[in-house]
Amino acid sequence: MSLLVMEHIEHPIGKGALTTNGVQYSAEVTTSDAEWTAVETVTVAPRSMVKFIELEFGLTAAIKSSSTAKYVKWKWQARNKDGTWQDLIAEQTRAADASVYADMSCSGRKSAVSGLLDQVPFDVRFVIKREDAAENATGKTKNSSYVKVIYPTT
Repeated sequence: MSLLVMEHIEHPIGKGALTTNGVQYSAEVTTSDAEWTAVETVTVAPRSMVKFIELEFGLTAAIKSSSTAKYVKWKWQARNKDGTWQDLIAEQTRAADASVYADMSCSGRKSAVSGLLDQVPFDVRFVIKREDAAENATGKTKNSSYVKVIYPTT
């Protein structure tokens, strides 16, 4: 007996001004302290399902530093609605001399784990952190990012 599945794809990330070349980013967010700063937080809320089998993520954001000598840390996180944020990808570091924007991506499939992504709706966010007080980190999310929810038909 095979399992029939459906897919629901959402592109809730990176909304902003329309462009002529199809490359669209969210508004820029710049760090103001040494804590993790959310660049964008979205809720994924497919309407017609309660349980799902797995999720597929294709997430891209652009980051830069205000200093050519400093690095920027970044990661994507998720949580059940109003739950505790957990990392989808371990903390990443864009090396020093990050003074111009560069796209940073992560992708893959993830099964639900008790307490994380085991119900809908759920939240996804991109966060950045500066190296020290001598610089700021700036980030923006890209509209090509997506979340695919794979769920059983019955």
